[in-house]
Amino acid sequence: MDKKAKARWLKQLHQWHWVSSALCLVCMVLFSVTGITLNHAAQIDGEPAVEEVTATLPEALLAELNGRDQGALPRSLRDWLQRDLDIGVDGREAEWSGQEVYLAMPRAGGDAWLAIDRGSGEVLYENTDRGWIAFFNDLHKGRDTGTVWRWFIDIFAIATLLFAFTGLALMFLHARRRPATWPVTALGLVLPWLLIAFFMH
Repeated sequence: MDKKAKARWLKQLHQWHWVSSALCLVCMVLFSVTGITLNHAAQIDGEPAVEEVTATLPEALLAELNGRDQGALPRSLRDWLQRDLDIGVDGREAEWSGQEVYLAMPRAGGDAWLAIDRGSGEVLYENTDRGWIAFFNDLHKGRDTGTVWRWFIDIFAIATLLFAFTGLALMFLHARRRPATWPVTALGLVLPWLLIAFFMH
């Protein structure tokens, strides 16, 4: 490669490398830290906080509820839950049976569920908060985080690959002046496979 072509490649690769590193910086820190917390989950104590709420559904709302058997909870019922019990329920579909209506509300770092007895109108609600570490661990895994966050993880993964491959290309262009480049790169490639071969049984 002549000097002019090499200079052009170096300029482009440096630009893509720093742009991708800037985009990935905060997320790489987040995913690295949560990788450690996930790896040591058994050693990290965390007592979940559980909130329970019980109530009785007004007769008019119970009659409206019993007038359907599929889909989301009626709007008037969702408004009552929010206003009187401070329970936020979105428009997700509930599970309907002859005895009760059940709504699961999983989320990152916690879980919640709501059950309504279709005969008595008894409302049972339980909300579990597992804390900030569990929240960030779930972000790492993409567990109960929604479509937007899953798309974000995919975009972050692509940016990280760009960061890695532009770094590899820069190493290739600078390798002649840095003789340790390929031995160190080979070590980084071989070491995980050696650990898998000898210790993963």
